[in-house]
Amino acid sequence: MKKEQMVGTRLPNAVVRDLEAIEEVEQSDRSTTVRKLLSRAIQEWKLDYYSRLYGNGKLTLARAAHQAGVSLWEMMDYVKTKKITAQYDLEDLQRDLKTVAAGESGRRLGRQRPG
Repeated sequence: MKKEQMVGTRLPNAVVRDLEAIEEVEQSDRSTTVRKLLSRAIQEWKLDYYSRLYGNGKLTLARAAHQAGVSLWEMMDYVKTKKITAQYDLEDLQRDLKTVAAGESGRRLGRQRPG
C-alpha cells in the first residue's frame, strides 16, 4: 500500500486566500500547508469524537485516548477542558473502595511491632 495518496478538492476563494496568507507566514508551499492543517484538523476531530464517545459511556477513557492517538493524560486534560463528565459509576467506586481497604489492611498488618 502506498504511504501517500494524491487528493484533490475545490476550495472557495476565501479559503484559498487564507491558505496563501498562512503559506507566507509559515514560509511553506501549498502542499505542506494543506497537509499540516489537515493533520491538525483530523487530530482535533479525533479528540472531539472519541471524547464524546467516552462522555456517552461507549468507551473507557483509556480506549478513547488510544483511539484518538493521544496519551491518557492528554485525553484527561481534553475532557476536563470540554467539561465532559467522568464516567465513574457506583460499581467503579465500590471496586476502588475494596481495593483501597485491602491495601490499608495489608499495610497495617505489615506495620505491627512485636510486643
